[in-house]
Amino acid sequence: MTTSEPAGIRVSTLELFFDLVFVFTVTQLADALAHDLSPRGLIDATLILAVVWWMYSGYAWLTNAVAPTTTTRRTLLLAGMAGFLVMALAIPEAFGAYGWIFGVSYLLVNVVHSVLFLHAGPAAVRMMRTLGPLNLLAAALVLAGGLLPEPWRHLCWIAAPLVQITAGYVHPAEMHSISAGHFAERHSLVMIIAIGESIIAIGLGFREVHLDGGAILVAVLGLGIAYYLWWCYFAGDDKRAEHVLAGMSDPLRRARLALNAWGYGHVPMLLGIVVTAVGVKKTVGHAFEPLHWGPAFALSGGVALYLLGHAAFLRLLRLSGVWHRVAGAVLVLAVTPLGHLVAVAQLAAIPLIMAAGAIAEDLPRIRRLGMAEAIGDFGRNAG
Repeated sequence: MTTSEPAGIRVSTLELFFDLVFVFTVTQLADALAHDLSPRGLIDATLILAVVWWMYSGYAWLTNAVAPTTTTRRTLLLAGMAGFLVMALAIPEAFGAYGWIFGVSYLLVNVVHSVLFLHAGPAAVRMMRTLGPLNLLAAALVLAGGLLPEPWRHLCWIAAPLVQITAGYVHPAEMHSISAGHFAERHSLVMIIAIGESIIAIGLGFREVHLDGGAILVAVLGLGIAYYLWWCYFAGDDKRAEHVLAGMSDPLRRARLALNAWGYGHVPMLLGIVVTAVGVKKTVGHAFEPLHWGPAFALSGGVALYLLGHAAFLRLLRLSGVWHRVAGAVLVLAVTPLGHLVAVAQLAAIPLIMAAGAIAEDLPRIRRLGMAEAIGDFGRNAG
Protein backbone atom coordinates (compact mmCIF):
# COMPACT_ATOMS: atom_id res chain seq x y z
CA MET A 1 0.00 0.00 0.00
CA THR A 2 1.17 3.51 -0.71
CA THR A 3 0.63 6.69 1.26
CA SER A 4 1.73 9.05 -1.47
CA GLU A 5 -0.61 11.87 -2.37
CA PRO A 6 -2.40 11.23 -5.68
CA ALA A 7 -2.36 14.50 -7.58
CA GLY A 8 -5.59 16.37 -8.15
CA ILE A 9 -7.95 14.03 -6.26
CA ARG A 10 -10.82 16.17 -5.00
CA VAL A 11 -14.40 15.61 -3.90
CA SER A 12 -16.76 14.85 -6.77
CA THR A 13 -20.18 16.40 -7.18
CA LEU A 14 -21.75 12.98 -6.55
CA GLU A 15 -20.00 12.82 -3.18
CA LEU A 16 -21.27 16.32 -2.39
CA PHE A 17 -24.77 15.14 -3.35
CA PHE A 18 -24.29 12.23 -0.93
CA ASP A 19 -23.28 14.68 1.82
CA LEU A 20 -26.42 16.75 1.29
CA VAL A 21 -28.54 13.65 1.84
CA PHE A 22 -26.56 12.70 4.94
CA VAL A 23 -26.82 16.16 6.51
CA PHE A 24 -30.61 15.91 6.40
CA THR A 25 -30.06 13.86 9.56
CA VAL A 26 -28.87 17.09 11.26
CA THR A 27 -32.23 18.73 10.59
CA GLN A 28 -34.10 15.65 11.76
CA LEU A 29 -32.01 15.28 14.91
CA ALA A 30 -32.47 18.96 15.75
CA ASP A 31 -36.22 18.65 15.28
CA ALA A 32 -36.42 15.48 17.38
CA LEU A 33 -34.33 17.00 20.17
CA ALA A 34 -36.40 20.21 20.11
CA HIS A 35 -39.49 18.08 20.84
CA ASP A 36 -37.75 16.18 23.65
CA LEU A 37 -35.15 18.46 25.21
CA SER A 38 -34.43 16.17 28.14
CA PRO A 39 -31.42 14.11 29.24
CA ARG A 40 -32.96 11.04 27.63
CA GLY A 41 -33.65 12.97 24.42
CA LEU A 42 -30.02 14.10 24.33
CA ILE A 43 -28.75 10.55 24.93
CA ASP A 44 -30.96 9.23 22.12
CA ALA A 45 -29.76 11.97 19.75
CA THR A 46 -26.14 11.16 20.65
CA LEU A 47 -26.62 7.44 19.99
CA ILE A 48 -28.28 8.12 16.63
CA LEU A 49 -25.57 10.56 15.59
CA ALA A 50 -22.82 8.16 16.68
CA VAL A 51 -23.99 5.26 14.52
CA VAL A 52 -25.00 7.42 11.57
CA TRP A 53 -21.71 9.37 11.61
CA TRP A 54 -19.71 6.13 11.77
CA MET A 55 -21.18 5.00 8.48
CA TYR A 56 -20.99 8.45 6.88
CA SER A 57 -17.31 8.51 7.81
CA GLY A 58 -17.04 4.97 6.42
CA TYR A 59 -18.33 6.23 3.07
CA ALA A 60 -15.82 9.11 3.18
CA TRP A 61 -13.03 6.55 3.61
CA LEU A 62 -14.65 4.46 0.89
CA THR A 63 -14.77 7.14 -1.81
CA ASN A 64 -11.26 8.21 -0.80
CA ALA A 65 -10.15 4.75 -1.95
CA VAL A 66 -12.81 3.87 -4.56
CA ALA A 67 -13.87 6.79 -6.74
CA PRO A 68 -17.50 6.54 -7.96
CA THR A 69 -16.42 6.53 -11.61
CA THR A 70 -18.42 3.60 -12.99
CA THR A 71 -22.14 3.00 -13.40
CA THR A 72 -22.06 0.10 -10.94
CA ARG A 73 -20.31 2.12 -8.26
CA ARG A 74 -22.60 5.10 -8.75
CA THR A 75 -25.67 2.87 -8.56
CA LEU A 76 -24.46 1.28 -5.34
CA LEU A 77 -23.68 4.72 -3.92
CA LEU A 78 -27.23 5.78 -4.81
CA ALA A 79 -28.52 2.77 -2.86
CA GLY A 80 -26.45 3.92 0.12
CA MET A 81 -27.90 7.42 -0.23
CA ALA A 82 -31.40 5.97 -0.23
CA GLY A 83 -30.57 4.16 2.99
CA PHE A 84 -29.35 7.41 4.62
CA LEU A 85 -32.47 9.26 3.46
CA VAL A 86 -34.87 6.68 4.90
CA MET A 87 -32.86 6.60 8.15
CA ALA A 88 -33.20 10.38 8.41
CA LEU A 89 -36.95 10.16 7.82
CA ALA A 90 -37.23 7.54 10.59
CA ILE A 91 -35.19 9.51 13.17
CA PRO A 92 -38.17 11.08 15.02
CA GLU A 93 -39.36 7.56 15.94
CA ALA A 94 -36.04 5.69 15.79
CA PHE A 95 -36.60 4.56 19.39
CA GLY A 96 -40.28 3.95 18.76
CA ALA A 97 -42.54 2.81 15.96
CA TYR A 98 -40.00 3.41 13.16
CA GLY A 99 -37.10 1.67 14.87
CA TRP A 100 -37.27 -1.30 12.52
CA ILE A 101 -37.33 1.01 9.47
CA PHE A 102 -34.23 2.79 10.74
CA GLY A 103 -32.56 -0.57 11.42
CA VAL A 104 -33.30 -2.06 7.98
CA SER A 105 -32.06 1.12 6.26
CA TYR A 106 -28.92 1.12 8.39
CA LEU A 107 -28.25 -2.49 7.49
CA LEU A 108 -28.61 -1.61 3.79
CA VAL A 109 -26.10 1.24 4.19
CA ASN A 110 -23.62 -1.17 5.79
CA VAL A 111 -24.03 -3.87 3.14
CA VAL A 112 -23.52 -1.38 0.29
CA HIS A 113 -20.44 0.01 2.04
CA SER A 114 -18.88 -3.46 2.37
CA VAL A 115 -19.64 -4.39 -1.24
CA LEU A 116 -18.18 -1.16 -2.60
CA PHE A 117 -15.02 -1.45 -0.50
CA LEU A 118 -14.29 -4.82 -2.09
CA HIS A 119 -13.62 -2.87 -5.33
CA ALA A 120 -10.61 -1.13 -3.75
CA GLY A 121 -8.18 -3.99 -4.36
CA PRO A 122 -6.58 -6.90 -2.45
CA ALA A 123 -5.54 -4.75 0.54
CA ALA A 124 -9.13 -3.60 1.04
CA VAL A 125 -10.39 -7.18 0.82
CA ARG A 126 -8.00 -8.18 3.63
CA MET A 127 -9.06 -5.18 5.69
CA MET A 128 -12.79 -5.85 5.21
CA ARG A 129 -12.43 -9.41 6.53
CA THR A 130 -12.32 -7.82 9.97
CA LEU A 131 -14.06 -4.47 9.48
CA GLY A 132 -16.99 -5.70 7.39
CA PRO A 133 -18.35 -8.31 9.84
CA LEU A 134 -17.99 -5.91 12.79
CA ASN A 135 -19.86 -3.19 10.89
CA LEU A 136 -22.61 -5.67 10.06
CA LEU A 137 -22.74 -6.78 13.71
CA ALA A 138 -23.26 -3.15 14.76
CA ALA A 139 -26.00 -2.79 12.13
CA ALA A 140 -27.67 -5.98 13.39
CA LEU A 141 -27.63 -4.52 16.91
CA VAL A 142 -29.33 -1.35 15.68
CA LEU A 143 -31.95 -3.42 13.87
CA ALA A 144 -32.46 -5.57 16.97
CA GLY A 145 -32.89 -2.38 18.97
CA GLY A 146 -35.67 -1.38 16.60
CA LEU A 147 -37.50 -4.65 17.18
CA LEU A 148 -36.99 -5.32 20.89
CA PRO A 149 -38.74 -3.70 23.86
CA GLU A 150 -36.98 -1.76 26.61
CA PRO A 151 -34.51 -2.14 28.22
CA TRP A 152 -33.09 -4.33 25.44
CA ARG A 153 -33.70 -1.60 22.88
CA HIS A 154 -31.32 0.89 24.48
CA LEU A 155 -28.83 -1.82 25.41
CA CYS A 156 -28.57 -2.80 21.74
CA TRP A 157 -28.21 0.85 20.71
CA ILE A 158 -25.44 1.39 23.26
CA ALA A 159 -23.65 -1.80 22.17
CA ALA A 160 -23.63 -0.79 18.49
CA PRO A 161 -21.24 2.21 18.75
CA LEU A 162 -19.07 0.21 21.18
CA VAL A 163 -18.67 -2.45 18.50
CA GLN A 164 -17.84 0.26 15.95
CA ILE A 165 -15.20 1.82 18.19
CA THR A 166 -13.67 -1.63 18.63
CA ALA A 167 -13.76 -2.15 14.87
CA GLY A 168 -11.82 1.05 14.34
CA TYR A 169 -8.90 -0.25 16.37
CA VAL A 170 -8.81 -3.99 15.66
CA HIS A 171 -8.97 -3.97 11.87
CA PRO A 172 -5.67 -3.55 9.93
CA ALA A 173 -5.94 0.22 9.51
CA GLU A 174 -2.54 0.41 7.81
CA MET A 175 -4.18 -1.15 4.74
CA HIS A 176 -6.03 2.12 4.04
CA SER A 177 -4.57 4.37 1.38
CA ILE A 178 -5.56 7.92 2.32
CA SER A 179 -5.45 10.94 0.03
CA ALA A 180 -5.18 13.74 2.60
CA GLY A 181 -6.55 16.47 0.31
CA HIS A 182 -9.69 14.53 -0.59
CA PHE A 183 -10.18 13.22 2.94
CA ALA A 184 -9.93 16.62 4.65
CA GLU A 185 -12.02 18.35 1.98
CA ARG A 186 -14.80 15.75 2.28
CA HIS A 187 -15.10 16.31 6.02
CA SER A 188 -14.81 20.09 5.63
CA LEU A 189 -17.69 20.09 3.17
CA VAL A 190 -19.96 18.08 5.43
CA MET A 191 -19.19 20.46 8.31
CA ILE A 192 -20.09 23.58 6.32
CA ILE A 193 -23.26 21.88 5.05
CA ALA A 194 -24.16 20.89 8.63
CA ILE A 195 -23.68 24.47 9.85
CA GLY A 196 -25.84 25.69 6.97
CA GLU A 197 -28.44 23.04 7.69
CA SER A 198 -28.60 24.26 11.29
CA ILE A 199 -29.65 27.67 9.95
CA ILE A 200 -32.45 25.95 8.05
CA ALA A 201 -33.47 24.10 11.23
CA ILE A 202 -33.61 27.43 13.07
CA GLY A 203 -35.50 29.04 10.19
CA LEU A 204 -38.21 26.40 10.41
CA GLY A 205 -38.98 27.72 13.87
CA PHE A 206 -40.11 31.03 12.32
CA ARG A 207 -42.98 29.50 10.33
CA GLU A 208 -45.70 30.50 12.81
CA VAL A 209 -43.95 33.48 14.42
CA HIS A 210 -44.78 37.12 13.70
CA LEU A 211 -41.71 38.72 12.12
CA ASP A 212 -41.16 41.62 14.49
CA GLY A 213 -37.98 43.26 15.76
CA GLY A 214 -37.35 40.55 18.34
CA ALA A 215 -37.68 37.75 15.80
CA ILE A 216 -35.32 39.52 13.37
CA LEU A 217 -32.82 40.07 16.19
CA VAL A 218 -32.89 36.35 17.06
CA ALA A 219 -32.32 35.46 13.40
CA VAL A 220 -29.35 37.80 13.05
CA LEU A 221 -27.75 36.71 16.33
CA GLY A 222 -28.30 33.05 15.40
CA LEU A 223 -26.52 33.72 12.13
CA GLY A 224 -23.69 35.35 14.10
CA ILE A 225 -23.26 32.23 16.20
CA ALA A 226 -23.25 30.05 13.07
CA TYR A 227 -20.62 32.34 11.53
CA TYR A 228 -18.26 31.85 14.45
CA LEU A 229 -18.82 28.10 14.36
CA TRP A 230 -17.64 28.38 10.75
CA TRP A 231 -14.72 30.59 11.74
CA CYS A 232 -13.41 28.11 14.34
CA TYR A 233 -13.19 25.34 11.76
CA PHE A 234 -12.40 27.14 8.53
CA ALA A 235 -10.25 30.20 9.29
CA GLY A 236 -7.06 28.36 8.35
CA ASP A 237 -7.22 25.33 10.65
CA ASP A 238 -8.81 23.11 8.00
CA LYS A 239 -5.86 23.63 5.64
CA ARG A 240 -3.31 23.21 8.41
CA ALA A 241 -5.03 19.98 9.42
CA GLU A 242 -4.83 18.70 5.86
CA HIS A 243 -1.09 19.46 5.77
CA VAL A 244 -0.53 17.53 9.02
CA LEU A 245 -2.33 14.48 7.62
CA ALA A 246 -0.46 14.73 4.31
CA GLY A 247 2.86 14.90 6.16
CA MET A 248 2.22 11.67 8.07
CA SER A 249 4.28 9.07 6.21
CA ASP A 250 3.66 5.99 8.36
CA PRO A 251 0.49 4.22 7.08
CA LEU A 252 -0.73 3.09 10.50
CA ARG A 253 -0.14 6.47 12.18
CA ARG A 254 -1.86 8.25 9.30
CA ALA A 255 -4.90 5.97 9.53
CA ARG A 256 -5.07 6.31 13.33
CA LEU A 257 -4.86 10.11 13.07
CA ALA A 258 -7.59 10.16 10.42
CA LEU A 259 -9.80 7.92 12.57
CA ASN A 260 -9.28 9.84 15.82
CA ALA A 261 -9.34 13.44 14.50
CA TRP A 262 -11.81 13.27 11.61
CA GLY A 263 -13.78 10.26 12.83
CA TYR A 264 -14.28 10.49 16.58
CA GLY A 265 -13.20 14.14 16.88
CA HIS A 266 -16.03 15.37 14.67
CA VAL A 267 -18.85 13.74 16.67
CA PRO A 268 -18.93 16.39 19.46
CA MET A 269 -18.73 19.15 16.85
CA LEU A 270 -21.71 17.80 14.93
CA LEU A 271 -23.66 17.16 18.11
CA GLY A 272 -22.80 20.70 19.20
CA ILE A 273 -24.25 22.06 15.96
CA VAL A 274 -27.47 20.10 16.55
CA VAL A 275 -27.84 21.22 20.17
CA THR A 276 -26.99 24.85 19.32
CA ALA A 277 -29.67 24.87 16.62
CA VAL A 278 -32.19 23.61 19.18
CA GLY A 279 -31.15 26.30 21.68
CA VAL A 280 -31.50 29.11 19.13
CA LYS A 281 -34.79 27.66 17.89
CA LYS A 282 -36.18 27.78 21.43
CA THR A 283 -35.55 31.54 21.57
CA VAL A 284 -37.64 32.22 18.45
CA GLY A 285 -40.67 34.22 19.47
CA HIS A 286 -39.32 34.66 23.02
CA ALA A 287 -36.40 37.07 22.50
CA PHE A 288 -37.30 39.32 25.44
CA GLU A 289 -38.57 36.58 27.73
CA PRO A 290 -36.64 34.36 30.15
CA LEU A 291 -35.64 30.94 28.84
CA HIS A 292 -36.24 27.78 30.80
CA TRP A 293 -33.00 26.22 32.01
CA GLY A 294 -33.18 23.43 29.40
CA PRO A 295 -33.11 25.70 26.33
CA ALA A 296 -30.57 28.01 28.03
CA PHE A 297 -28.23 25.08 28.66
CA ALA A 298 -28.81 23.84 25.10
CA LEU A 299 -27.83 27.22 23.65
CA SER A 300 -24.59 27.58 25.61
CA GLY A 301 -23.91 23.87 25.93
CA GLY A 302 -24.16 23.25 22.20
CA VAL A 303 -21.62 25.97 21.39
CA ALA A 304 -19.34 24.81 24.22
CA LEU A 305 -19.52 21.22 23.00
CA TYR A 306 -18.58 22.33 19.49
CA LEU A 307 -15.63 24.35 20.80
CA LEU A 308 -14.38 21.50 22.98
CA GLY A 309 -14.73 19.10 20.05
CA HIS A 310 -12.65 21.39 17.87
CA ALA A 311 -10.12 21.79 20.67
CA ALA A 312 -9.74 18.00 20.76
CA PHE A 313 -9.39 17.97 16.96
CA LEU A 314 -6.59 20.56 17.13
CA ARG A 315 -4.92 18.74 20.03
CA LEU A 316 -4.82 15.47 18.11
CA LEU A 317 -3.17 17.30 15.20
CA ARG A 318 -0.82 19.24 17.52
CA LEU A 319 -2.08 22.55 16.14
CA SER A 320 -2.39 25.83 18.03
CA GLY A 321 -5.67 27.29 19.24
CA VAL A 322 -6.62 24.56 21.72
CA TRP A 323 -6.71 26.78 24.81
CA HIS A 324 -8.59 29.54 23.00
CA ARG A 325 -11.33 27.01 22.26
CA VAL A 326 -11.37 25.68 25.84
CA ALA A 327 -11.50 29.19 27.31
CA GLY A 328 -14.29 30.10 24.90
CA ALA A 329 -16.28 27.02 25.96
CA VAL A 330 -15.94 27.93 29.64
CA LEU A 331 -17.03 31.53 29.06
CA VAL A 332 -19.96 30.50 26.86
CA LEU A 333 -21.18 28.13 29.58
CA ALA A 334 -20.77 30.90 32.16
CA VAL A 335 -23.33 33.12 30.40
CA THR A 336 -26.06 30.45 30.61
CA PRO A 337 -27.84 32.30 33.49
CA LEU A 338 -28.28 35.33 31.21
CA GLY A 339 -30.77 33.35 29.15
CA HIS A 340 -32.73 32.53 32.28
CA LEU A 341 -33.09 36.30 32.77
CA VAL A 342 -33.79 37.24 29.14
CA ALA A 343 -33.13 35.11 26.07
CA VAL A 344 -31.62 37.79 23.86
CA ALA A 345 -28.91 38.61 26.44
CA GLN A 346 -27.48 35.09 26.25
CA LEU A 347 -27.98 34.99 22.50
CA ALA A 348 -25.96 38.20 22.09
CA ALA A 349 -23.25 37.27 24.62
CA ILE A 350 -22.24 34.06 22.85
CA PRO A 351 -21.12 35.57 19.48
CA LEU A 352 -19.42 38.41 21.37
CA ILE A 353 -17.37 35.89 23.36
CA MET A 354 -16.52 33.97 20.18
CA ALA A 355 -15.57 37.20 18.38
CA ALA A 356 -13.28 38.15 21.27
CA GLY A 357 -11.70 34.70 21.08
CA ALA A 358 -11.13 35.10 17.34
CA ILE A 359 -9.42 38.46 17.88
CA ALA A 360 -7.28 37.08 20.72
CA GLU A 361 -6.21 34.14 18.56
CA ASP A 362 -5.23 36.46 15.72
CA LEU A 363 -3.26 38.95 17.86
CA PRO A 364 0.05 37.03 17.84
CA ARG A 365 -0.09 36.79 14.04
CA ILE A 366 -0.99 40.47 13.76
CA ARG A 367 2.03 41.43 15.86
CA ARG A 368 4.28 39.06 13.93
CA LEU A 369 3.19 39.94 10.41
CA GLY A 370 2.05 43.53 10.80
CA MET A 371 -1.53 44.71 10.44
CA ALA A 372 -1.71 44.99 6.63
CA GLU A 373 -0.22 41.58 5.96
CA ALA A 374 -2.30 39.94 8.70
CA ILE A 375 -5.51 41.33 7.18
CA GLY A 376 -4.50 39.91 3.82
CA ASP A 377 -3.62 36.58 5.44
CA PHE A 378 -7.00 36.46 7.21
CA GLY A 379 -8.73 37.17 3.90
CA ARG A 380 -6.89 34.33 2.18
CA ASN A 381 -7.78 31.89 5.00
CA ALA A 382 -11.41 32.98 5.02
CA GLY A 383 -11.54 32.56 1.26
